Amino acid sequence: MNDWPEAWSDDNRGNRYGRGSASAQPDPARVMRQVRRPAPGAYGNSGPSAPPNGGSVPQQPSYQGGQGYGGDPGYDGYDSGYNTGQVYGSPGGGGPGGPDGSGTVRPRPNWRRRIKWTAITLVTVLVVTSVATYFWADSKLHRDVDLSKVIDRPASGDGTNYLIVGSDSRAGLSAEQKKKLHTGSAEGKRTDSMMILHVADNGDDVLISLPRDSNVTIPSYKGSTSGKVYPATGRQTKLNAAYAEDGPTLLVRTVEANMGLHIDHYVEIGFAGFANIVDAVGGVTIDIDKGFKDKYSGADFKAGKQKLNGEQALAFVRTRHAFAASDLQRTKNQQKFLSALAHQVATPTTVLNPFKLYPTLGAGLDSLTVDKGMSLWDLASMFWAMKGVSGGDGKSMNMPISGSVGGNLVWDKAKVKTLVDELNNDQKVTVSGD
Repeated sequence: MNDWPEAWSDDNRGNRYGRGSASAQPDPARVMRQVRRPAPGAYGNSGPSAPPNGGSVPQQPSYQGGQGYGGDPGYDGYDSGYNTGQVYGSPGGGGPGGPDGSGTVRPRPNWRRRIKWTAITLVTVLVVTSVATYFWADSKLHRDVDLSKVIDRPASGDGTNYLIVGSDSRAGLSAEQKKKLHTGSAEGKRTDSMMILHVADNGDDVLISLPRDSNVTIPSYKGSTSGKVYPATGRQTKLNAAYAEDGPTLLVRTVEANMGLHIDHYVEIGFAGFANIVDAVGGVTIDIDKGFKDKYSGADFKAGKQKLNGEQALAFVRTRHAFAASDLQRTKNQQKFLSALAHQVATPTTVLNPFKLYPTLGAGLDSLTVDKGMSLWDLASMFWAMKGVSGGDGKSMNMPISGSVGGNLVWDKAKVKTLVDELNNDQKVTVSGD
């Protein structure tokens, strides 16, 4: 009696490795047929019984198209996919655990989704950082000047007028710093430089330097602290004396009364603040036409292109005794340096570098004194206009001078009137100054 499945016989076995084989070689690979176990009671109603073939292994049905054995429509697909290599339901023949052995099949990365969320994250970070920076910078401004105390003001014209003042305030400087910066130890504070920046609505911005030795008439004014109105007496003095007498509000009142031009905003910076800004940006490169020395300011420069630190920059913009034109040459040097400083601050190496940008903003904003109506937007508008003017997109000039009296510079009244009319109407400025 043949105990092997159909088509298997002792003769067919040959010398096989394994059971009953005398050969030392393993069996060649072959696919083992799947044996379907009979369901309970398949051979009777009382549980499993002997197969009907006299105790031999039941005849194995043939595998047909993966749909069971012998075309059995009731087969549940146990071997479905076996012949395609998808064992245990893992596509690609990776065996149990999937191709990567993790137990699951990794889906392809959704790059469109990743890019979208990356962009959303970056925009959110940018917005949050910008808003936080705005409030931080806004809190740094010292809004100490109340222009509402200025009386008898001229009407506003087109554009916006900024009065920019560099004071010789020594507030916050130690004795060592005063010595290093050659500031001296004079009490109080005076203006060391004054400029009017006209930001035009049509883009024709103008920067006008006002010599500190300008001869002006002190008008009637309201005391900044007393609130008392002081009548005009016709007293004439240097422009910087108005600031020394009653501070920013009297200076604004004096400029408006002598020019007839409405001042919209006031900005002031002291010695220490100016030097700190220059140091924060890593120094400013400037081309000096002709070398000069001045023992009063500590200036000692050779001709040519060179980088100035805060101490050197302060000496450069303060020097006047070394020039025959004195204050007029100094105002030209101040405009030249501000141009270089504005371009240095606006470079990508400063703007895109937070380790340089924030110290620069902090040094600048901490050092500024502005009017109560000044916003960060106004300050930014002033800065970009100054950068544009100094870069050749506008006009920079000195106040037109007609002569001098008692050592003070006298403004050319006719030219000043034309200048103010052109500024008030946002017209191209045709007037020139020395």
